[in-house]
Amino acid sequence: MKDRLRAGLSALGIPPPEGAIEALMCYAELLLTQNKVMNLTAITDPLDVASLHFLDSAALLCAADFKKASVIDVGTGAGFPGLPLRILEPSVSLTLLDSLGKRVYWLESVYTALSLTGVRCLHARAEEAGVLPRYRAQFDIATSRAVAPLPLLCELCLPFVKIGGQFLAMKSTDCAEEVAQAEHAVTLLGGRISPYFDYPVYGTDIVHRVVIIDKIAATPDAYPRKWNKIQKIPI
Repeated sequence: MKDRLRAGLSALGIPPPEGAIEALMCYAELLLTQNKVMNLTAITDPLDVASLHFLDSAALLCAADFKKASVIDVGTGAGFPGLPLRILEPSVSLTLLDSLGKRVYWLESVYTALSLTGVRCLHARAEEAGVLPRYRAQFDIATSRAVAPLPLLCELCLPFVKIGGQFLAMKSTDCAEEVAQAEHAVTLLGGRISPYFDYPVYGTDIVHRVVIIDKIAATPDAYPRKWNKIQKIPI
């Protein structure tokens, strides 16, 4: 696993900070151990964890400037992409948001075990946290690897982003139609779609895409709406 991580980060042009490889390996051990009693990931081979979780997450560092950025990872699940980004870019101030309390509790134990500073967990639904002044328009970057249509993700994530910041949505390369369907939502919510960032996932034949949305105007106060409206009547 160590060799896979070193080679993959080198291929991305990311020099790992001191101790980062060891931290990622410890994270993997904690993930796979906890996965035996909690459904965190379907990926259980250590080399696949290195490629499909850690190196996939790390690629975002090539898509935007994370130095000293305040970042919120929406629907973080087992901590992806947020925790690998923080491990590889220690200047990041990271908020991990998830609606499932037991995942949040586990994530707190992970960043404590890894002695990571500048990390906090937020147990909340995104559409509820996004209307609160202490979170709304407070972040330089929002990330999400959640499996949800882009119009819904934009309504959940863009309210967190400052004007001048970015929302980075991790998608597959066949998402062009989904992006086209999200254009109205992006504009209404104060965003503008920038060129894609495509990258190969090291150690696999997979190519993924980061959809980059710049925040150019404030999100109207009416958004985000309640979850049932977001689902039933997408923007």
